[in-house]
Amino acid sequence: MTDPDGPGASGPPGSTSLTVRRIRFAFDERTPFQWNPANPRFALICNGLSFLSPGFEKFIVMAVREAQQRITDPDVLAEAEAFLGQEARHAQAHRLHVEALIGRYPGLRRTVNAVAADFDRLYAAESLEFALAYVAAIEATFTPMFTLWLDHRADLFDQGDSKVASLFLWHLVEEIEHRSSAYAIYNAVTADRWYRLRVAPRVFAHIVRMYAVAARGFDEHVPQDERLADARLTGEPRALRRCLAALAPRRRDGESVPAAPFSAVPRREMAVTAWRLLRSQWPARSPAHETTPRFAREWAEAYDEGRDVTDWYRR
Repeated sequence: MTDPDGPGASGPPGSTSLTVRRIRFAFDERTPFQWNPANPRFALICNGLSFLSPGFEKFIVMAVREAQQRITDPDVLAEAEAFLGQEARHAQAHRLHVEALIGRYPGLRRTVNAVAADFDRLYAAESLEFALAYVAAIEATFTPMFTLWLDHRADLFDQGDSKVASLFLWHLVEEIEHRSSAYAIYNAVTADRWYRLRVAPRVFAHIVRMYAVAARGFDEHVPQDERLADARLTGEPRALRRCLAALAPRRRDGESVPAAPFSAVPRREMAVTAWRLLRSQWPARSPAHETTPRFAREWAEAYDEGRDVTDWYRR
């Protein structure tokens, strides 16, 4: 059965509350790699999402398409179809962003191709149950994490390039909107609710490794004076230590160190978010119960009213 608290739970059979938005983003040779010099490390984190998106979104599409052959609940089928529609458009938009950056730094093509090839290998090597567990585990983290980002968008997005920032605002809002989709699909196909928790360490080790591939590519192919920070500080898979250092680096005497990406976020909020991220993996915890940011509703209302969401900050 459909998660009673998830999207599409109410309404006629075969319904979903998700909206598949056909938004036309445009990027070209003027698109900056370092799109937020005021917070360069956060910009690199977001660029990493763009470079993971084509491979990960393809992984999602393959898994959900295969899962649809096993789903009998019409609400879950409708949810899966809308979920695929949103994810396919995320992949398309991020591919445009990536291609614009590759136009300036051709070596980055090897980076995005390496990430995509690894996702393809993983899908071929594992079961459908693992693929759905992977998607559900990662998607469950997005609402806690992206709620923090959107609640602090003044420090994370508002000072950056409007078109690039707008891409990420849209993606984050839709990830929050379909927060229960992967959970419902996984539960409709996999009887063992605890399997997702058992494979979670492998899932997160893989996604961090893919982020590290992107980070190494950034450091290798984009000059330091154009990226303004070392990407590997936020993408090294062996280093929880380094990741924590990236969030709160210490400035040595005489050394210019870019601010930590979340330095403006109170420590208590960071701690609460960390707890919510851990809780998101509990099998009985539906993402539908997660707190969501007010901005997600504001963005959706602005889109419905006809605002150009591809250039959110244009006045």
